[in-house]
Amino acid sequence: MKFKYITTILSATFILTATSCRKDLEEINQNPNASQTAQPDYLLTAATKATADTYWGTANNMDASLLFVQHWAKIQYTDPDRYIYTNTSFQDLWTVGYTKSIVNLNQIIKLADAQSNPNYKGVALVLRSWVFQLLTDAYGDIPYKQATNINEYLTPAYDKQKDVYFALLDDLKAAQSLLNTTGPAILGDVIYANNIALWKKFANSLRLRIALRIADREPEKAKQVITEIQTEGGSYISANNETAQLVYQASPNQNPISNLFDTRDDYRISKTIVDKLFALADPRLPVYASKTQDATPATYVGIPNGLLVGDASNLGFTKTSKPGTYFLAPNAPAVILSYSESLFDRAEAAARGITTDNAESFYRQAIQASLQQYGATTAAVDTYLASNAVQYDATNYKKSIGEQKWIALFGQGLEAYAEWRRLDYPQLQPAVAGTLSGKLPLRFIYPGTEQSLNRTSYQAAVANQGADVLTTKLWFDVN
Repeated sequence: MKFKYITTILSATFILTATSCRKDLEEINQNPNASQTAQPDYLLTAATKATADTYWGTANNMDASLLFVQHWAKIQYTDPDRYIYTNTSFQDLWTVGYTKSIVNLNQIIKLADAQSNPNYKGVALVLRSWVFQLLTDAYGDIPYKQATNINEYLTPAYDKQKDVYFALLDDLKAAQSLLNTTGPAILGDVIYANNIALWKKFANSLRLRIALRIADREPEKAKQVITEIQTEGGSYISANNETAQLVYQASPNQNPISNLFDTRDDYRISKTIVDKLFALADPRLPVYASKTQDATPATYVGIPNGLLVGDASNLGFTKTSKPGTYFLAPNAPAVILSYSESLFDRAEAAARGITTDNAESFYRQAIQASLQQYGATTAAVDTYLASNAVQYDATNYKKSIGEQKWIALFGQGLEAYAEWRRLDYPQLQPAVAGTLSGKLPLRFIYPGTEQSLNRTSYQAAVANQGADVLTTKLWFDVN
């Protein structure tokens, strides 16, 4: 008994000592000159920059979605343009989205509640909704509910795409009610410089985008959301200077496209969009494309998507067009949701009979906004809008809106890719030497890490959605 008693005392002493040592070590390792609690403004800047860099960067934009929608093409290393990928090819959007963007935004939401600052929470919900939208648009079923509490769920379950979109619409509605122009100030906002009124417009414009994303599957839900926005008296992005975007700075904070072109030369503008811009006498051609280095009869020369390496390089590096210098500039913006897109969405809502607005009027305004976004003169805008080739066709609104929206979304690969799959216009042809048996990619494949680290959830998603291949059609993609 005495031995047991002594042992108990020694054990207790050891535990207390160990606990005390650990506490001492924690105190020793604390920086007395730094805050031990993350600040919401720093987290907001970090999450925004990380997401924009990935959204506008190489893996998801230049080497994937911009090729799929035939805005860009490759003149070297053409495997991505031929749809040849591995299960690590689409890792960046997933990894950055979950481990940098969503984690930081979740933390802002917690801090906002603790600090009684609903505006931080509203902004974080808007940005988090955009990140989740990018993820589900690309992959389909994704972790949503359990991904908002990663500390509790290390292997989160996947939610069905329909459920993700519905949840995001709820989140954006909540964000709209939280955002208050007379509420507490925020800092660290590199999109709208802490202007809450513009965040409210962005929130509604994103609600409209997602409502239309589900409109072919869930028309009543889409109508409900858009009617709610109208009932709330909410407004949308209503000028080019209200576009949601991150404007980059000089190196090392330059645009990812600019950064890549500093050292590489393997991308060109696609022949598909060059041909379309020529056919329409579109004033955006010299903005979207650079002149060929060597003089050529056409001045602007795109290359077909998906050529074999030899065939592509034989076209000549100096005889084909890079993307326009506007997009190669260090401070070129990463556009998230433009005024033009908001107008196209309002045109479509009217065309679907969801609103009583004039669809043709919004369609024309959308084209005008896009042209002005890239510096077109009033005369050029008027001439373009008078062209027979761009007149609105009420009998096929998806064609009219889809083709012009595809042009307006140039550079926004992930968004253009989602809209092309949804509207089915323009009617693109598969890559010349494509590897999908004459088909075009319809989704990103899940990162290989999901198979190894979250296998049960991954397998459940594949069982629900279909094979984890590029050609599996996602829930929102009806036709």
